[in-house]
Amino acid sequence: MKRIFLSLAMSVALTVGGVATSFAETENTADSVENTAADSAAKAEAEAAKMEAEKAEATAMQVEEAPEEVEKSFHQAIKQKFIEGGPGFMSFVLICLILGLAMSIERILYLNMATTNSAKLIGQVEDALKSGGVEAAKEVCRNTRGPVASIFYQGLDRADQGLEMVEKSVVSYGSVQMGLLEKGLSWISLFIALAPMLGFFGTVIGMIEAFDAIAAANNISPGVVASGIGVALITTVSGLLVAMVLQVFYNYLVAKVDSIVNDMEDASISLIDILIKNQVAK
Repeated sequence: MKRIFLSLAMSVALTVGGVATSFAETENTADSVENTAADSAAKAEAEAAKMEAEKAEATAMQVEEAPEEVEKSFHQAIKQKFIEGGPGFMSFVLICLILGLAMSIERILYLNMATTNSAKLIGQVEDALKSGGVEAAKEVCRNTRGPVASIFYQGLDRADQGLEMVEKSVVSYGSVQMGLLEKGLSWISLFIALAPMLGFFGTVIGMIEAFDAIAAANNISPGVVASGIGVALITTVSGLLVAMVLQVFYNYLVAKVDSIVNDMEDASISLIDILIKNQVAK
């Protein structure tokens, strides 16, 4: 009986130990699974954060490089259209644009320098006449730039020859100054008219070449017709664009010249009144 009880006790002990060991292994396995899952989640979050950072950096770089790409593509498009239109005719249109803009800029600078404060000049001339006579007034005109001062000088220079001579001198020299103001405007007008004509001429030549290509291919295919006509119309668009740009400058210059001429005429009348008032010319 003792042996039987001893055997049963040993069996129970072994069974309890095995169960405890299995429970411990199960707990260790669960802990390792939880740790592995936690590590995987942390790695996934780190990788996601890294990918977001790289994506944001790439987007920022694209935003910074976008203007350069747009600018580069614009220049490439202009260059491509220039080549497609034919360097021969497009070169003449480009020359019209360059020369027209150069003359327009020169005229704008000249007219802005020719613009003076006529009211201030009239006051200075009158004060000089009262204080120092004709010579003092002529000195004021010599030190002032612009066509109005030049007209005043010519009138004062002939004040001793009578009022009628002063008026003739003012009118004659006013015409000379008007010619100087309008110098170069006829050339700008020529380029405005010439640019679209060159464009139309290039279009006609392109159309002729397109029909020659159709005759050579013996087939009126859309590709042959569309490519030829499209290239031919580029010269017309370029010529019209050049004419529109130069027309804006031309109208501004004409308006500026008219304003200066009106100022000259008004100032000339004021000069005659001042001479009569101060009894310089009779």
